[in-house]
Amino acid sequence: MNESALVAVLEPIVAAHGLELDDLTVVNAGRRSVLRIALDGDGPDGRGPTIDDIAEATRAISAALDDSDAVGEHPYTLEVGSRGVSAPLERPAHWRRNVSRLVRITPVEGERFVGRIRAVDDTGAELDVDGRRRRLGFDAVRRAVVQVELNRRDEEV
Repeated sequence: MNESALVAVLEPIVAAHGLELDDLTVVNAGRRSVLRIALDGDGPDGRGPTIDDIAEATRAISAALDDSDAVGEHPYTLEVGSRGVSAPLERPAHWRRNVSRLVRITPVEGERFVGRIRAVDDTGAELDVDGRRRRLGFDAVRRAVVQVELNRRDEEV
C-alpha cells in the first residue's frame, strides 16, 4: 500500500468530518495488511472526538477505500480509532484538548514530574505543579502523557 496515496484519500474525508488524521500505520500481517488510522479533533466539547464522531468517519473512510485504488488488490483489515489516552502529547492541539488534565512530563533536562495543564498557547503550557504555577515551553518537553484519574474531584478541574 502506498501511504501517500492513502493520505490523499483519507485527509479530505477526515476533514469533512471535522477531524484530523493523527497517525496512519500499515502493518503487513501475512497475506493481509492491517491499516491502522488514529483520528483526533476538537469534538463537541473541545476535548477530542466522540465515539460517534469516529464511527461516522470510519464508515466514510471504509467506503472511500473500497472505491479507491490506494489499497490496491491486497486484502486488508481497517482499524480506526482515536489517539488514545496513552498517546504522548506532541502538538499544541494535543495539549489544548487536555486542559485541566494531569500530565506526567519528562523534560529534556531535569527530573520527571506531574502537573495539571491550566492553559496552552502555541509555544507552551501553564501547569499547576504541587500547587505552584509553572510555565513550560514545548521545546523543553521530551515526552508528556496524560495520567488517568479515576477518582478526580470537581475542584481539581
